[in-house]
Order: sequence, then structure tokens, then C-alpha cells
Amino acid sequence: MYAFNYERPANLAAAQALLAAGGNALAGGQTMIAAMKQRLQQPVTVVDLGAISTLAGIRKEGNNLVIGAMTRHQDVADNAEVRQHIPALAALADGIGDKQIRTMGTLGGSVANNDPAACYPSAVLALGATVHTDKRTIAADDFFQGLYTTALDTGELITAISFPIPQKAAYAKFRQPASRFALVGVFVAQTAGGARVAITGAGNGVFRHVGLEAALNGSFTPEAVTKVAIDAGDLNADLHASAAYRAHLITVQTQRAVKQANG
Repeated sequence: MYAFNYERPANLAAAQALLAAGGNALAGGQTMIAAMKQRLQQPVTVVDLGAISTLAGIRKEGNNLVIGAMTRHQDVADNAEVRQHIPALAALADGIGDKQIRTMGTLGGSVANNDPAACYPSAVLALGATVHTDKRTIAADDFFQGLYTTALDTGELITAISFPIPQKAAYAKFRQPASRFALVGVFVAQTAGGARVAITGAGNGVFRHVGLEAALNGSFTPEAVTKVAIDAGDLNADLHASAAYRAHLITVQTQRAVKQANG
């Protein structure tokens, strides 16, 4: 690991000043620290956001759950409001990695990193969430832009994410056994604006599937999914699974998620 300066600001203003001076934000560190150990990242100054209390916490505002960016995965999984209003989101958080990862990893860090096999981006996209930063708000459909790429500007920080409470929702993940990331994960939500389906692990980033959404708008049942052809042309193929297998998993995991959502 390279030498670096470490800063732990106590408030958002101090963090913003450090980032404006060229610092790199550290949330839970589950990706950044590993990358630094492998010498894939070489930040001059690491700005640890862990002491900024205003960036953590969960509250209900109208028909939304607002979750602070520095809220840990396990806190999302255990929160009574999340378990009552969006149980699919609590279940998703409880299935991320292992206990150590869930204790340290954060919602904002995962979403900002936008790993193509991460779980949280599928929930953000399927639920039509809004990403709040220290500069603006960004709709989920505009936020994710491909492999490890988002709409965030350099130095821009996620402060919270607002999740609209759906009529029903569920997340089904086929895990890669070693990493516990999603080989394919599907988050389905029935909302006031119709069905939304977001898929992670299958492509170069999280994406919605128009065909599956159209089928579920006609009938929110597992049977409706079987009629939808999944094109493997743009899906990942690696030592873990072929593109064709991932296409098959999208169908299977969507059916499972719909069945869970329907109870």
C-alpha cells in the first residue's frame, strides 16, 4: 500500500473542503481499501466520512424512506421502518457479503461505486429512488451510467437516498459463492407508476428490462415472465457463467422475486 494522508472530518463542510483540495472520500472502505492494498488506487489524501453523524440514519418522510449515505448495511437490514415499509430492501441488505461486510459497508459507498454486481443499485433503480448529494438531487434513472460510472461529479458526495414505498417488491439473488456478489440479481417493484425491474450482475452495470416490466404490467405473476425473451447478446460471459446462462437466470430470478413479492 502506498503512503497517504488520513483525514477524519467531523462535519460535511470540512469534508467538502478536503475533497475540493484533492482528497478521496472513504465511506465503508470495502472497495477502496482493497484497491489500495493491491496498488490499484493511490490517493494522496483519504477523507474518512465515518465521523459525520448527519450522513447516517433512517427516517420516514411522507411516502419515502430516507436513508443516509453512511448508514451501514446491517443497520438497513435491522431497521424497523425499513422492515415494515420496504421489507425487500431490508432483505437485500441482510444478504450482502458476510457479517463483517454488512457491519462496515455503507449504502452511499455501494451506490457511488456502482459495482456491476452490487445489490443496492438494483433497489435504487427498481424503486425509482432519488439520490441526494451535497449539490443536487439525481433520479435513479439518470444516476447509473455503466461500469463503475455514475452521474456524480468529481468531489460530489451522496448525502442520502430517498426510496419511495412500493405497493410490493422483492429481490432475488443468485450468488457467486466465493465473493457473494450477484451472479444475477433481480429487484422487482410494483409501484403507482407500474412495474419496475432492475437487474444486477448480468451486464456492465445495473439496468432495467423493458420487456419484463411490460409483461408484469399486464399480469404481476411469475407466469407472465415466462413469455419474455431475454437477449443474451449484451450480457456478461466469464469463468462463472456464460451469457446464455445469465439470460436464463434473469428469467428464473425474476419469477422468484415476483413470487416473493406476491407473498
